Amino acid sequence: MQRLKTRPQFQAALAGGTVSRTSHFALHRMTLINPVSAASDSLMSSEPTLSTEQALFGAFDVWLGALVPKKWARRAVTRNTIKRQIYNVSAHFADALPCAAHVVRLRAGFDRKQFISATSGVLKAAVRSELEQLFNHAVAASPKPKAVRS
Repeated sequence: MQRLKTRPQFQAALAGGTVSRTSHFALHRMTLINPVSAASDSLMSSEPTLSTEQALFGAFDVWLGALVPKKWARRAVTRNTIKRQIYNVSAHFADALPCAAHVVRLRAGFDRKQFISATSGVLKAAVRSELEQLFNHAVAASPKPKAVRS
């Protein structure tokens, strides 16, 4: 699994559309085109198949980025904890996710009255369970790869 690093990579993945949503998180995905199959398809047609967004991602792999805005998690320690949970949970789903650019975006804040400590075990458990729901739904909604005939 590769990590998104640049702003254009994040913007391209966010433009791909939302594939899964929970009360606090949204998962955005931009499907990547395999350059090997795109090259064989382009031999039959005269127009190029890879867009500029596709060129941002050098490897045909699962790409992931975490977007945790300060608006929804005021403390840096909370933002870092949520990002760590995103990357840890996504590592368990890496084999099941399609080759695409994914962005997990925090879209609502966790109640500070309920989660008093910025890095409490209760907050980590709540984030982890919601992320597992998010990725389970995304894996179920992802297109299944077609069988290759020999």
